Amino acid sequence: LAARVLGAEGVQIGTRFALTAESSASEVFKDYCLHLEEGDTRLLLKKLAPVRLVRNNFRSAVEAAEAAGATEEELRVLLGRGRAKRGIFEGDLEEGELEIGQVSALLQGKGVQSVAAVMQELTEESRRAWERMKEMF
Repeated sequence: LAARVLGAEGVQIGTRFALTAESSASEVFKDYCLHLEEGDTRLLLKKLAPVRLVRNNFRSAVEAAEAAGATEEELRVLLGRGRAKRGIFEGDLEEGELEIGQVSALLQGKGVQSVAAVMQELTEESRRAWERMKEMF
């Protein structure tokens, strides 16, 4: 609703759906992300494609490389091939690339839900917020 009020016609909700029962992400990754706290993600790899990474060995290596002024090519080598697959889909929580949005901290305690449950929750929350907003004007 906030994005709509600001003029958006849509929003990207990747994190919320990545952590659903239907998602092909590993259960280890989903569980890990559902226990993240505020500040546990950091925007990195800006020279390649900006992405939020969760704290692990790979993220530490990326931070060190970026602090040392790594080139785009050096970051590509560090990233290698299949690192996101290792982290997100195979559950390698230390050496895998663990991409997740900043909103993950707001999902603590929700557990892995179905897409249907997430859609119902989003729709209901939006409807309630819309009603509250209409009461204000």
